[in-house]
Amino acid sequence: MQSLPRPAAERSVRAMLRASPVTALLGPRQSGKTTLARSVAAKWRGPVHFFDLEDREDAAALAEPKSALGGLRGLVVLDEVQRVPGLFATLRVLADRPRTPARFLVLGSASPELLRQSSETLAGRIAFVELGPFALDEVGAAAADRLWLRGGFPRSFLAPGDAESARWRRDFARTFVERDIPQLGSTIPAATLSRFWAMLAHCHGQVFNSSEIGRSLGVAHTTVARWLDLLRAAFMVRMLPPWTENIAKRQVKSPKVYLTDTGMLHELLDIGTHDALLRHPRCGASWESFAIEAVIRRLGARRDQCWFWATHASAELDLLVVSGDRRLGFEVKRTTAPTLTASMRTAFETLGLERLDVIHAGERTFPLAERIRALPLRRVFSALEPLDRRR
Repeated sequence: MQSLPRPAAERSVRAMLRASPVTALLGPRQSGKTTLARSVAAKWRGPVHFFDLEDREDAAALAEPKSALGGLRGLVVLDEVQRVPGLFATLRVLADRPRTPARFLVLGSASPELLRQSSETLAGRIAFVELGPFALDEVGAAAADRLWLRGGFPRSFLAPGDAESARWRRDFARTFVERDIPQLGSTIPAATLSRFWAMLAHCHGQVFNSSEIGRSLGVAHTTVARWLDLLRAAFMVRMLPPWTENIAKRQVKSPKVYLTDTGMLHELLDIGTHDALLRHPRCGASWESFAIEAVIRRLGARRDQCWFWATHASAELDLLVVSGDRRLGFEVKRTTAPTLTASMRTAFETLGLERLDVIHAGERTFPLAERIRALPLRRVFSALEPLDRRR
């Protein structure tokens, strides 16, 4: 199967490997982590050792990890490392050796155990790189509609046709709930998790009400919160927490929920073609999340830097990115000719935004007011600078 080069992600991995003895490449299954690791390994100057911990022989070879890994030099790649959590203690010892004879690249499908044990056991010795599905800059603006419909999972996006893409996503969804989630330690029945995931698709882009979903499923709202955390840990769901200001207006204090990949959203909503997508009542919410993900990916914003803001008087901001003392605002409008609204002006003034970009579906960039501009989605990656490059 064909693939696409991912030079920016590869540069990030290489930079982290130079800086840290252990680099963790995290992301959902089938997002291209192994392909990226093999690309990095192919250009590595020195010996390379690759272990796939889903392979029985490789897993058996690491039954005594210190003996198996201690004598290796160069680059050591450990794929699906969350399957052997005891490896982290061994990696700590190997990372502390003089002159660092080996660099370790560990790939994980974002299990809670992986994140917790790596951060605790390897504190100060590990760097993290998150790899999501394809982003708009990786596929090109000409393929934006295909990326929106199919999502960015490589096998879905690169499928020869929409029917084949939908079939892959359908199989992926079934495998995810029946095999992948149980491997993360979950005991939720697959049918229950599938139903919950579908419910999230129908409230995509809305303020999340765990009590309402809990009543529909016959479980407590605390149980719903745990299930949601599980899907978030697997990078399948993004929660935007509410930002609050010390103002007189009543503000929304519940988070918004989005499925991170629009292709999976469309699979769960049974949307198979672009025409069907344009006719669907969740079309606007889907495009909003597609634009929000593109902005977040371009900025390189962390999860704890991303918010939304809304008042009960209808003023709102789709995305607020807070980095230090800087606040960047983004409003999404699926139109070709957005105009400045009272809600936008209220958000700009109340939140003290450095800049407000109105992301739209047209082709032109133009000012709406001082420090407020209309910005086409297709130009997000050329017009916005990553947070770590600014000032």
